[in-house]
Amino acid sequence: MGAQLRVYKRRIRAITATKKITKAMEMISASRIVKAQRKVAASMPYATELTRAVTAVATGSNTKHALTTEVEAPTRAAVLLITSDRGLAGGYSSNAIKQADRLTERLRSEGKEVDTYIVGRKGVAYFGFRERKVTDSWTGFTDRPEYADAKRVAAPLIEAIQTETAEGGVDELHIVFTEFVSMMTQNAVDSRMLPLSLEQAAEETGAKGEILPLFDFEPSAEDVLDALLPRYVESRIYNALLQSAASEHAARRRAMKSATDNAGELIKSLSRLANAARQAEITQEISEIVGGASAMADATAGSDK
Repeated sequence: MGAQLRVYKRRIRAITATKKITKAMEMISASRIVKAQRKVAASMPYATELTRAVTAVATGSNTKHALTTEVEAPTRAAVLLITSDRGLAGGYSSNAIKQADRLTERLRSEGKEVDTYIVGRKGVAYFGFRERKVTDSWTGFTDRPEYADAKRVAAPLIEAIQTETAEGGVDELHIVFTEFVSMMTQNAVDSRMLPLSLEQAAEETGAKGEILPLFDFEPSAEDVLDALLPRYVESRIYNALLQSAASEHAARRRAMKSATDNAGELIKSLSRLANAARQAEITQEISEIVGGASAMADATAGSDK
């Protein structure tokens, strides 16, 4: 019985230590969510105004450009998938991967080849384990992305959209990330970055129904779009990275809170079992003492006779 009690006590100590770790991780993630939310809010005005500028140039000119002009029969698309570098975040990465798989299946059903680009070790590990081809990947910054990271990710995608399909380029750019809605709600979504849909851009910027002013372009509308293209892609990727980071922290906080609560319940359950084992051990010891005393009393009574 004593051995069983020691097992319970050892398990309680181990789970208590784990509970302290999960509680600390929960508090860290909660503090980082606020910072990530502030970055998301700070990035929105720039992204919105940049999209408005692109919409204005596209509407005010007849220039055909990769930023705004759809290919008549697209044959190749690039998909950028954003996952996390670390685990312990519930279904955060798996939901994004599932969304990317659904997008890839849809694009292939439309007759398009898909080049996959991945941000985050979880996505890289998933594709590597299944021996699926990855065109390029980046890791090490998913929980605290900077604009320089977005520029690094955007560079090969911009090069791909500017290259002819026959030479290894793509006709479309898609991005899969986790949209931060609230502390409790984060949704894995996919969005087409390029070519830019003018109607969608108008809805995103709140300019739907507005009459845009006419512009004169110097040196040309095409040169203006060439200058805006990398900044537009970088800003979209940066915003997606920030939203994904906030979602990752929220998912990890929720997962760690659940783990902490489960650890507390398990400790209570083990404490009850340990108490029962201790009571059984005490009862057994009392029974042995009483039995021993009774045997001695019987032996003494026999000797007196």
